[in-house]
Amino acid sequence: MFANFLKGLMAPAPAPLSGPDSRLALAALMVRIARADGDYAPAEKNVIEALLARRYGLSSDQALALRTEAEQLESEAPDTVRFTRAIKDAVAYEERLGVIEALWEVVLADGVRDNEENNLLRLLANLLGINDRDSAIARQQVAARLGR
Repeated sequence: MFANFLKGLMAPAPAPLSGPDSRLALAALMVRIARADGDYAPAEKNVIEALLARRYGLSSDQALALRTEAEQLESEAPDTVRFTRAIKDAVAYEERLGVIEALWEVVLADGVRDNEENNLLRLLANLLGINDRDSAIARQQVAARLGR
């Protein structure tokens, strides 16, 4: 279903992603991080939908549809390294930095900082060109907002 999308994203010099395509790619990263520990919990799905709705001004139905589409894209996407590097090349820095904060919110959604999720998030931040310091600040801001 996403063969053409992934082919374009994985091209040697991908074109910048449009709004809807950028949203889909970043939502797929949220799904990937939520699935990292092997327990894709309802709380994580709810947080992903809430983040998508808030971040992109979507209705709850639109956020659910985007999450569902992102789940399929994530399952068809190549390995995390190639997929994330391709997103880095096609998505503006400001949007990538914002998604790190969103990813931390997904990781912290179930109240457990799982090692697999932590390790994957550190990798994703690095692959997206976000340094450890900025990622740590994002994590602290999310933890404070969630009261953790």
